[in-house]
Amino acid sequence: MSLLDAPAVPHYFTPEHLQFRAALRDWVSREITPNVNAWDEAQGFPRELYKKASAIGLLGLDYPEQFGGTPADLFYHLILSEELARPGCGGVAASLMSHSIGLPPVRNFGSLALQARVIPPVLAGDKIAALAVTEPSGGSDVAALKTTAIRGNDAQGDHYLVNGEKVFITSGMRADFITLAVRTDPANKGPGGISALLIDGDTPGLSRVKLDKMGWWASDTAHLRFDNCRVPAANLIGEEGKGFKTFMSNFNGERLGMAAQAVGYAECCFDEALDWARQRQTFGAALSERQVIRHKLMDMLRSIDVARCHIYDLAWRVQQRSGDAQQLVARTALAKVQATQCMQFCADAAVQILGGMGFMRGTRSERIYREVKVMMIGGGSEEIMKDLASRQLGI
Repeated sequence: MSLLDAPAVPHYFTPEHLQFRAALRDWVSREITPNVNAWDEAQGFPRELYKKASAIGLLGLDYPEQFGGTPADLFYHLILSEELARPGCGGVAASLMSHSIGLPPVRNFGSLALQARVIPPVLAGDKIAALAVTEPSGGSDVAALKTTAIRGNDAQGDHYLVNGEKVFITSGMRADFITLAVRTDPANKGPGGISALLIDGDTPGLSRVKLDKMGWWASDTAHLRFDNCRVPAANLIGEEGKGFKTFMSNFNGERLGMAAQAVGYAECCFDEALDWARQRQTFGAALSERQVIRHKLMDMLRSIDVARCHIYDLAWRVQQRSGDAQQLVARTALAKVQATQCMQFCADAAVQILGGMGFMRGTRSERIYREVKVMMIGGGSEEIMKDLASRQLGI
């Protein structure tokens, strides 16, 4: 049990939340933690893990029961993010939960027929969903994307022809369903020309190239190319030209989840550093007896508590719809910055406390140290987040 468990049970949680955390922690400790080193080195994990996650209800949180989902509020999602971070392997969490960013547009804006076809097999762990927005020519500037989807109608029916590229796509190699940001109005170079489209993984003309990364080795990440991919018009998610809002609303949930996850990784570093400091003997005494080490540990603890309280308070405000919508967007962006900076600080401090062992593969802190930057960049870079917040607040 972590020293951080006590303050992690504030008034935001009901007994049901705590039961969920306990059950999830037990499952993670059995199914994921013992395997993360091997999966990371193998650069992937068994597909059967999706089925196991589905069996205990992880994949279906906050989805309609008719599709195999389970009612859940925002705090269940925060618990899920924190507990999946506990093994200290971001690649497993990223790919296992890629549907958490790939599926919400379908759930929130897709037709009933599209929802019924796509959502149940994903929640059952039989299919994998991914989100494809980022392009080689630009990341956070979604309004400038270049991938096109031109509508046509012929003897084979109403369809779109998709051409373009997407990059840094989590679960991109294995995804069966890809929620794609496309430009359906090439004449409109701004957000008004963007739509959301669901493309099946076996669509002719879709090719995938595996990308090698600094971290998240256990997560497959792909460069996708679309060469005259024919997609049924029924796969349109929402209305044509309304996709920009769809993806922007999707980012808010992703960023809050990433913030909670980042704090989970920071806690993971703290636990490993504390355990090492208590065991490691130097000059006749444990490292934990050295004032400079105790101060490092307390700085880590303080940073984690501040970031976590920020996230919990923000989640409560979002759930209660308390406050101006623009302020909530701004503070969500800033929560991600705060949390990932906390993760970066704790990863660096933990590696320093572990010394040479912190530089060795197989320690959680070494792996998290490599994975900090993807958390600070993914879902919107630190610089973009600060700029977004300032604009939302009218500064």
